[in-house]
Amino acid sequence: MAGAAATAPLLGEPAMAQAGPSGDADALFKAGKFDQAARAYEEILKQDPTNLHAGRRRGHIGLLGNKFPEAEKYLKLALTLAPSDQETNRLLGDCYVRQDKFPLAVPHWQAAGEQAYAIWFAAFRGEPYQIHGDIARVPWKQMDPAPLVEASLNGGPPKRFSFYTRVATVGMSARLAEEAGLRAVAAQKLDYLDPPRWMYFGVLDSLRLGGIEVRNVPVSWSDDDEPSRTGGPGMFGTWLMYHFLTTIDYAGRSLILRRRTPETARKARADAERAGAEPLPLWLAREHLLYSRGSIAGSGPRVMGLNIGGLGEMVAGMSVETAERLRVRTDYDRPVDTSTGLLPATVYPCYPKEVRLGNATAKEAYCLANPRQPLAPHGFDVLGHFSHSFYKPYNITLDFTDMNVYIARGKAG
Repeated sequence: MAGAAATAPLLGEPAMAQAGPSGDADALFKAGKFDQAARAYEEILKQDPTNLHAGRRRGHIGLLGNKFPEAEKYLKLALTLAPSDQETNRLLGDCYVRQDKFPLAVPHWQAAGEQAYAIWFAAFRGEPYQIHGDIARVPWKQMDPAPLVEASLNGGPPKRFSFYTRVATVGMSARLAEEAGLRAVAAQKLDYLDPPRWMYFGVLDSLRLGGIEVRNVPVSWSDDDEPSRTGGPGMFGTWLMYHFLTTIDYAGRSLILRRRTPETARKARADAERAGAEPLPLWLAREHLLYSRGSIAGSGPRVMGLNIGGLGEMVAGMSVETAERLRVRTDYDRPVDTSTGLLPATVYPCYPKEVRLGNATAKEAYCLANPRQPLAPHGFDVLGHFSHSFYKPYNITLDFTDMNVYIARGKAG
């Protein structure tokens, strides 16, 4: 998706904020040491309450951890210093969308230059993401090339959907959108594609997954109706997942959605501890992208992307620069022509001695090195990402209440 879902450098950045004796706040942020960076930015703001960069970055850190009061406090401070700042408005728009406060998000998407998003979220009437039911255990219809589950749109017959944490909304083919009776409330032309493509945005009355129905759901579709490589006409992403305590049970081949409550979060932690899974940090960036801490080839814990779902044989991905720095064996004689972000890319097979997420590991496994992969897509360094095949022996639970991720070997309980 273009617009707010795209990765872009921060806009209008002033000179790097310095934290003096407490260290360089920007260096801490870039290294993914978010708690330390937050304290450093707060020290800067005590000395200079008019520091736009420090206020915005402190709000950004709050948003990464879904700490909405913190995020709003500092982003609103930054907005008083520069009301038209696009990046601050983009972050505030995301902050309100995550809380289902769509009317509050609209003016910020407008100020950020995201007109399609502004029109789309303004079209909602009533509460979005109305959840009926407490739990859904949805069996997978296939594992490869991508996991598929069945979902029903507006009471229609079940259709096959894949899922992927690299996409935001519920998306589908134009034909499926027509069958569900959807109408576009906003549109955006994706000029960066060849040929250009139109993306349409609408509101779905009802989405049913197993024992759960979700009403008033943001959805999108494009005018490109080519067959999907995943084998299904639809795909849903992080926006739907973060409304639940979500378990992607690769080992048990099922998707488990539970209502997000403090009680279900506590139970998830207790279940994980019994399974020997440590709580790992979970961060949410750029509306839908998930991150935690992991390692590649003995790098030590670093920020890593959690690309869950999707398709492909690789276990993990990284930049060519990262592979070379960590001395990962890379096969430049066998390039792979693929696509990233809907754009063509040439990548190279590589085989790190180990990739690790908590207690979950893969050794000497097939990975890919991308010469064009950004090293710091959101202002902080990202070592690489875990992909579809990494998770196959495990179940992984995403707790968006306490912002933890748990990964354990075997089927979920």
